[in-house]
Amino acid sequence: MMRSFDAHAKTLAPSVLTLVFSIFTPKHKPPSLSLPLHFSSSSHTSSSRFFSNATTISNPPMIHGIRNFESLFTVRVFSSSLAASLQHLEEECGGVKLPPLEVVGDGSYGGLEEETKLSLPVRAYFFSTSVDLKSLVEQNKLNFIPPTSRMTNYVVLKFGNHYDPTGSGGCCISGSECIYMVVFQYGSIVLFNVREQEVDEYLKVVERHSSGLLSEMRKDEYEVRENPALHTWMQGGLDYIMLQFLDIDGIRTIGSVLGQSIALDYYGRQVDGMVGEFTDINRGMEKTGTFTMDRKKLFQLVGKANSNLADVILKLGLFERSDIAWKDAKYGQIWEYLRDEFELTQRFASLDFKLKFVEHNIRFLQEILQNRKSDFLEWLIIILISAEIAISLYDIVRRSL
Repeated sequence: MMRSFDAHAKTLAPSVLTLVFSIFTPKHKPPSLSLPLHFSSSSHTSSSRFFSNATTISNPPMIHGIRNFESLFTVRVFSSSLAASLQHLEEECGGVKLPPLEVVGDGSYGGLEEETKLSLPVRAYFFSTSVDLKSLVEQNKLNFIPPTSRMTNYVVLKFGNHYDPTGSGGCCISGSECIYMVVFQYGSIVLFNVREQEVDEYLKVVERHSSGLLSEMRKDEYEVRENPALHTWMQGGLDYIMLQFLDIDGIRTIGSVLGQSIALDYYGRQVDGMVGEFTDINRGMEKTGTFTMDRKKLFQLVGKANSNLADVILKLGLFERSDIAWKDAKYGQIWEYLRDEFELTQRFASLDFKLKFVEHNIRFLQEILQNRKSDFLEWLIIILISAEIAISLYDIVRRSL
């Protein structure tokens, strides 16, 4: 059996020699095919959006395979005939020593292609409390993508040119090659496939239609990876989600969760500020036995607490399931995974607990202020009655004289 196997391998030696010799024969390098994609491998240190699928050989050269524009061919040679073939090839080349071959894990020789995936950065921002979506769409009609659901609290804009936020340049072959911007009525903005240095010019597109601008902008980052060879529809990871492919409904679904998350972070910090203020009041009461807050300030805190709760429930739609997630189980899986990933339910529960603490303190302080007012009115009545008695006594004494 082994003899016949070796005999068969020796008959393959000329073709193997020809193939190996062709690798080291200088040829004109094929033209590289550049695609406007943000392409990354297992490392995220690459900052370039452009990649080439033409393979170069480093120095010293290592045989990793032959790559053309259609697929990757890997040279695999059995060890029984490889040594003899290389020795014969070295003799034909005039004694030139060939570089060693890389051994793959199964004992055969050939190349290992590093697994590469299309990576899309996702950045969420919150810098205002309201956006006029109607005027935004009016000035960006060419970039507006019509909705596919009944949700009316957000719009999706598509920009085909990375360097032209007006959207006037070129069209795109794949949705992943374009820039998408999801803008929500409550102030959140989610950018897909935008580099850090390009963020400001896209935010300015929305800033002109925003109101209630904040002194400090909230920011969060995430990552979406596309892998058509993925065995399941989606797979989660540390600060990223991997999908078989990303389409416009996937962008809407991911954008809705990230928009709610960054807005919830803002409202959470607002409530934290109120909790801190009431904590200081309680510590002051602990030391002095009284507090000096006026009624107007207390009513302002009441209004702030109520408006924050209303915004979280009504504007953010935190408990409203996405229509896209209802219609398609795939996007429902994304929606549920991201809500768990960003802990929206737990964060709202924490926010609600803090608001109840604020509400309890407000009610307590209102009772104190009400008691103060009642005491004042009681003393005023006592003074008036005393004054009336004094006047009556004076009148009686004057008449008796």
